[in-house]
Amino acid sequence: MDAKEIFHKLVDIIKQYVKEPERLENVNMDTKIIQDLKVNSARLVDIIIKCEDAFDIEIQDDDADEIKTIGDAVRIVEQKLCVTH
Repeated sequence: MDAKEIFHKLVDIIKQYVKEPERLENVNMDTKIIQDLKVNSARLVDIIIKCEDAFDIEIQDDDADEIKTIGDAVRIVEQKLCVTH
């Protein structure tokens, strides 16, 4: 799975938690999940759990703390997929 596929899968997961769908129109790797998409930090935990299930990986708390943008999430998923597969 490449970064583009991971990105699209992540956006599909994240969009369930975005209350204002228009915020997703120009989403990219630099989009800040909490600030730009207005996802609250409790929902970010839900997103991380869904990512773990969707990608069959485990994201440690230290890694989760680094997730600020969609690009951060893509990078961490990529790293985990390379380590586990």
